[in-house]
Amino acid sequence: MQPWKTRSRTVVLDGGKFLTVERHEVELPDGRIIPDWHWVITPDYVNIIAVTESGQFLCFRQTKYAVEGTSLSAPGGYLEPNEDPLEAAKRELLEETGYAAPQWTSLGTYSVDGNRGAGRAHLFLAQGAYPTRPIDADDLEQQELLHLTRTELKKALTSGEFKVLAWAANVALALFHIDQKLPSGKS
Repeated sequence: MQPWKTRSRTVVLDGGKFLTVERHEVELPDGRIIPDWHWVITPDYVNIIAVTESGQFLCFRQTKYAVEGTSLSAPGGYLEPNEDPLEAAKRELLEETGYAAPQWTSLGTYSVDGNRGAGRAHLFLAQGAYPTRPIDADDLEQQELLHLTRTELKKALTSGEFKVLAWAANVALALFHIDQKLPSGKS
């Protein structure tokens, strides 16, 4: 399979460091031209599923402008320019929860929108998290830090309480990763 080729790009919206929209002219592998393929540029971001030393899962109950009502969420945020995703994850966990963790596992890097761009999500599992300082978050949303048991987390996931795809995917991947570490026959 051959990739599409970008023949030209024009900025149609410059929204600053958090959003740029471009119009691309692309060439398909069969030679057809699409003159107005819109492309969204946003910063890459991290989301973290953190498990405390006592086995509690850290998450938030919060609001988001694009989400109706409240949602459960994972700690996370945008990467700074040239910031390593793991370092961003450690920074965001500390700022938003006051916790640090000694054991970090990358759960993968994923395109947010395979057709339109919109950055990449870097998902992490942090284990052995412990409190180190007060929360120092600059988030615009009101957040309530929760400590959920594994059973509560699974129930929240399956009942749709994580209303943003990256958060739900991060929880599912973290639980899958943790389950893979268990001896046979354990749940």
